[in-house]
Amino acid sequence: MRGLHHVEIWVPRLDEVVESWSWMLARLGFELTGEWADGRTWTAGGAYVTVTASPNLTSSAHDRRRAGVNHLAFWGGTRAEVDAVLADADAHGWRPLYQERYPHAGGPDHYAGWAENAQGFKVEIVADPSSQ
Repeated sequence: MRGLHHVEIWVPRLDEVVESWSWMLARLGFELTGEWADGRTWTAGGAYVTVTASPNLTSSAHDRRRAGVNHLAFWGGTRAEVDAVLADADAHGWRPLYQERYPHAGGPDHYAGWAENAQGFKVEIVADPSSQ
């Protein structure tokens, strides 16, 4: 097998972001497959995303502009589906980014939208290039 197995995101306070991650991942076709006091796991397509409040954090501040992961990019379906996710994101804890260049902030041939949650984690929702 090849491909992404999982991503684990450490957060300082799960209660601040569990709703935003729950909404976003469910909206993108992920199913909640694990839940415990300090974390959640969602699964889709053989890979999973875990969001957990780890006691081993060395800092409570996340900065996507530092060395490390800047953002996670997810397939969002058709252009209309990407538009719908981004239109609803603000009501679910995700602040839209790069609105002045939406939906081509990644270039003229890349249809996508970006959003950031309360703890500064950024996602990119990408349209299937075959879905004009």
